Amino acid sequence: MRAIQFTEYGPPSVVHVAEVEAPHAGPGEIRVSVRASGVSPGETYIRSGALRDMVPTTFPYRTGFDAAGVVDEVGDGVTGVSVGDEVFGMADTLARGVNADFAVLAAWAPKPAAWSWEEAGGAAGSVETATRVLDRLAVGAGHTVLVQGAAGAVGTVAVQLAVARGATVIGTASEHNHDFLRSLGAEPTTYGPGLVERVRALAPAGVDAVFDCAGGALPDLIAIAGDTARVVTIADFTAAAHGVHMSHGAPAEETGTAVGAPADPQAVHGLAIAVTLAAEGRLRVPVAAAFPLDEAAAAHELSESRHARGKIVLVN
Repeated sequence: MRAIQFTEYGPPSVVHVAEVEAPHAGPGEIRVSVRASGVSPGETYIRSGALRDMVPTTFPYRTGFDAAGVVDEVGDGVTGVSVGDEVFGMADTLARGVNADFAVLAAWAPKPAAWSWEEAGGAAGSVETATRVLDRLAVGAGHTVLVQGAAGAVGTVAVQLAVARGATVIGTASEHNHDFLRSLGAEPTTYGPGLVERVRALAPAGVDAVFDCAGGALPDLIAIAGDTARVVTIADFTAAAHGVHMSHGAPAEETGTAVGAPADPQAVHGLAIAVTLAAEGRLRVPVAAAFPLDEAAAAHELSESRHARGKIVLVN
């Protein structure tokens, strides 16, 4: 089968299509014939070598964490899903490799009828990440939440999930994305100098939690929250120096278990909530761009620009 990989650190051009052996579903897993899969911003950092001291990488490195497709293999011990079902989900954290013709998923849910394959293919990673962070911040009804970088892949989903929990959401983005954020249910403002004052004007009673999807502004975000424990970042690698939790790896860092079904009920629960909200018309997955599988390098280039509004996906 075709799969996207890189065999050395470098620019987007090192990403390429390779012919590899197709994987098979093990116990507790399913295999899908992939229709669409997501491009993760985190993997652009891995590919560039920026994380070589933090994330051990064995070459060739096969990319992709979330995907959607049609089930064609069901592993031992798996119930509730059959060959031919349409699903979306994610690979085991350590396995990855779903930017391919076939992918093994460790956590999954039925593909919502309201979502296209492109939306479903890029949904699971953002849903799991947003749910994990909102849970850690204990976001609920009546809270006010600031989402820094609200127009990106995770930010757009985090806004909608927080609104669904009954929270008031303030989201930062470039001004040309403000109407877009309003359509998701957030009160928009710009990032950069003066952020503390702008947020205080929008939330005079204060902010209960801050979800940082962008990085580079932790001192201001801590000032807005009033407590480092009320800030979680997924994008700022200086977090520890500021006393802020950096959430990554989903959810092994929180629970000590790797992603998997049934080993990871947290991830499965988050996907199930997304299915319900999608059916109610309360959760969509904005797609910034969709590229053919053999144009993965161009997808990485767009992701690396950090200017994509929503999720970047590869289609088969």
